Amino acid sequence: MVFRSSTSLIGLLSLPIIILLLLLRPISAIRLGLTRRHSPDLPLFREAPAFRNGHECGSTPDHVINVAMTLDANYLRGTMAAVLSMLQHSTCPENLSFHFLSAHHDAPELFSSIKSTFPYLNMKIYRFDSNRVRGKISKSIRQALDQPLNYARIYLADTIPEDVKRVIYLDSDLVVVDDIAKLWGVDMEGKVVAAPEYCHANFTLYFTDTFWSDPALAETFKGRMPCYFNTGVMVMDVDTWRKERYTEKVESWMAVQKQQKRIYHLGSLPPFLLVLAGNIKAVDHRWNQHGLGGDNFEGKCRCLHPGPISLLHWSGKGKPWLRLDSRKPCIVDHLWAPYDLYRSSRHFFEE
Repeated sequence: MVFRSSTSLIGLLSLPIIILLLLLRPISAIRLGLTRRHSPDLPLFREAPAFRNGHECGSTPDHVINVAMTLDANYLRGTMAAVLSMLQHSTCPENLSFHFLSAHHDAPELFSSIKSTFPYLNMKIYRFDSNRVRGKISKSIRQALDQPLNYARIYLADTIPEDVKRVIYLDSDLVVVDDIAKLWGVDMEGKVVAAPEYCHANFTLYFTDTFWSDPALAETFKGRMPCYFNTGVMVMDVDTWRKERYTEKVESWMAVQKQQKRIYHLGSLPPFLLVLAGNIKAVDHRWNQHGLGGDNFEGKCRCLHPGPISLLHWSGKGKPWLRLDSRKPCIVDHLWAPYDLYRSSRHFFEE
């Protein structure tokens, strides 16, 4: 809206009424929610509303829920939606503490974009050194899986502060539709990772014939009942991870894949499975309704699995924001859309 010097009498008379209405509204509702573009390469987002704790929420360090995510310009829109969904469905949103890992030179711009969209968010950003995985990544079936930041979860425990003992690690292509505190409160029962397990999946498909035909390699799972689990949703005991040097254990399998023989096709998932499959704390499937992005080749539409849902995950090639923008969305993409804070430049006032 542009105000001109030749404002009509009716407009002048209406100004006091408008001002009075604004003064009577809650302070948090007065903000226009406009943000500046911090970089020409980053999208522009609306400012999210402030979310406050209920009366039953505690405020001590013991009440903090640590959530870790990676921060990438290409997935920033998904990250914004994921954060909003968690805050919106949380009983104690002010107790959420976000730890963002970024591998890019534009980390300050990414931080500013998050902070301007969520001014009240308790958050820190950490620079993930891509050199840690240089020479350790082998080409997989989809280029997006080969990006260094996709491997940051392996080094999460070494990146965040040592006083953080447990985190929930989440991918950026999901939304949470339940109180994240329920997942945080899972009894780990001494396990280093808790996640939904899918024992009906054909576990052998995650590794090559070369792997299974080598007795020494195939014996890796001896004494375990290995099941597939998705590393995009994990509760991690990072304190135990550090003490028992799980990073080195995962890296050792990456070295086999890179330097000796090709034993799997996907990116960072198989080495996790080699180390942890059959030895994690299983949580309810409602916490990872995964595969909504379709397969890794075409990303075709998929339907929801039956049962209750606490988390919707667009793992696979198809991402909801891209399909919505192309005007060729899948039905499930409309479940993501209400959390989308993105607004194209034409929706904003010109300066």
